[in-house]
Amino acid sequence: MQSLSRRKFLHTGSLALLGASLAPRLFAQESGQTLFSSMGIAAPLEKAAALKAEGAQFLTASVGDFLVPDQPEEAFEKNLAKLADCPLPILACNSFIRPAHLHAVGPEANHDLILEWSDTSFRRLKKANGKFIVFGSSGARKIPDGWSKEKADEQFISLLKQMGTLADKHGITVTIEQLQAKECNYINRISEGAAIIRSVGHPRVRLLADLYHMACMGDTPADLKAAMDVVVHMEIAEKEGRTVPGISGDDFRPYFKVLKDAGYKGAMSIEGKWQPGQITTAFKEIARQAGEA
Repeated sequence: MQSLSRRKFLHTGSLALLGASLAPRLFAQESGQTLFSSMGIAAPLEKAAALKAEGAQFLTASVGDFLVPDQPEEAFEKNLAKLADCPLPILACNSFIRPAHLHAVGPEANHDLILEWSDTSFRRLKKANGKFIVFGSSGARKIPDGWSKEKADEQFISLLKQMGTLADKHGITVTIEQLQAKECNYINRISEGAAIIRSVGHPRVRLLADLYHMACMGDTPADLKAAMDVVVHMEIAEKEGRTVPGISGDDFRPYFKVLKDAGYKGAMSIEGKWQPGQITTAFKEIARQAGEA
């Protein structure tokens, strides 16, 4: 009896140890932690409580709405007070340069004004404990008719080098986002974004890989792999209708495999269209595909 009891104990103990060793792994796969440091979503602070309940771990907020660089410090301090009561942190801010009078490229480029806008935005993002400014800003970086891409490249690289110095001063990182051609006529492919980042050569100016824009432009996992030396942040949505993952059934695993092989340590942020209740499904779908990649 003692022998049987001992065998039973050892068997039970082995199962317990096996379960204990598997539990973190299973949890990691369920939560997506095997690949992404955290998962969040682009949304205003007002929706944070509901989104946290659906699994969000951070927010991507709007520069214009949250950092309000066109408004006095008192306006930002009010938003900062709201953030203190918010159940989710802000990791990044997008919609960087919306004012129509600010131009990054072209004959009307006004870098001094953009850098003034940037300095305020970066300082306030740091105060909010954020890390990334997402530089999509299709209007500000649109190449005007008659202006060459070569001249635009020269202007944009010069601007980003100066932004890198400001970003370093405030301890944040500027991430350039490639945009599909129907939204902007400049930096549409991830390879174009990576080439600009390498030319800038500043560690505080890096690349955001948006899987939705990549799919719209036909960028492949191989294209992502070729850019991984400068990618520090990711965004995701499905190609059809820009829905959140799990609605149309897009397969992101080939891209996730690239991230895994490259040792990506960053976050994944949803930027897409959703209905109430879909975000839980979206995070689970990202986690499932990340675990299978």
